[in-house]
Amino acid sequence: MSGHNSDSKIKLFALNSNKPLAQKIADAMGIPLGKTSVDRFSDGEIRINIEESVRGDEIFIVQSTSAPVNDNLMELLIMIDALRRASAATINVVIPYYGYARQDRKVRSREPITAKLVADMIEKAGANRVIALDLHAAQIQGFFDIPVDHLMGAPLLADYFLTNKLDKDAVVVSPDHGGVSRARKLAEFLKAPIAIIDKRRPRANVAEVMNIIGSVKGKRCILIDDMIDTAGTITLASQALMDAGATDVYACATHPVLSGPAIERIENSPIKQLVVTDSIQLPEEKQIDKLIQVSVGPLIGDAINRIHENESVSPLFNTRFESAKH
Repeated sequence: MSGHNSDSKIKLFALNSNKPLAQKIADAMGIPLGKTSVDRFSDGEIRINIEESVRGDEIFIVQSTSAPVNDNLMELLIMIDALRRASAATINVVIPYYGYARQDRKVRSREPITAKLVADMIEKAGANRVIALDLHAAQIQGFFDIPVDHLMGAPLLADYFLTNKLDKDAVVVSPDHGGVSRARKLAEFLKAPIAIIDKRRPRANVAEVMNIIGSVKGKRCILIDDMIDTAGTITLASQALMDAGATDVYACATHPVLSGPAIERIENSPIKQLVVTDSIQLPEEKQIDKLIQVSVGPLIGDAINRIHENESVSPLFNTRFESAKH
């Protein structure tokens, strides 16, 4: 497989997980989506047909491995295989949401490290590069032996709060110790202090909020996490912040996983608005009034153009939203 250069033709393909986002990326890049059909044989096996030549082209595939995670993952692997066998020059996999990312280490004996297994599968199928957005753990980049461009959602989320003048009297709150560096990044953009919620989790998906480190009384609290799944942590945290004298509570996260009782919990919580990206396509019933989606389409489109031109993507983490601050 040859290295890419800016003479090779760039093509963008979408699989089934998040077509609307893929279209936004295509629009941001000013190119059409590639022609492909992804459906099922009668026995449930995935059938992929690429309906245009990709020989010698630089290909970008957009697929979030969100629910149904195994179907979306298999679609991706089969598509990579099809492209490789059709002589694509480079296969770049754009994974706005990387499923299985939370299984990134062994917490107890006999546990799998599925995030590494998934990385191996993507690589073995024939991907040359991965473009990911806010991986649950940054070290997942090291699970791949191919280049990984790791994009950040924080500037986009910050931009929303700055544009809507919600940064006044704000404090950025991490719902746990693990998310402190994420909170600090948002706090830098908003020029706000941070607070941390110290919680113990007795078992999986059950969160118990303990005490708040930092000052939140009389402040607008902005909770930040990389993903919101069952929303237990974030809704209990929002209540703890109100009890501690916060004036109001906002929450933001890159990935709206929102499974099980999440929507109901958010509706019934003191959270005023939950700001997320469109890394995962949400069905109508999850698009409640409290939920604001900002698009990562332009960010990913920019990143793809930079990769195609062999330019650095790191400026996208800082200067992209300078205008919002002046």
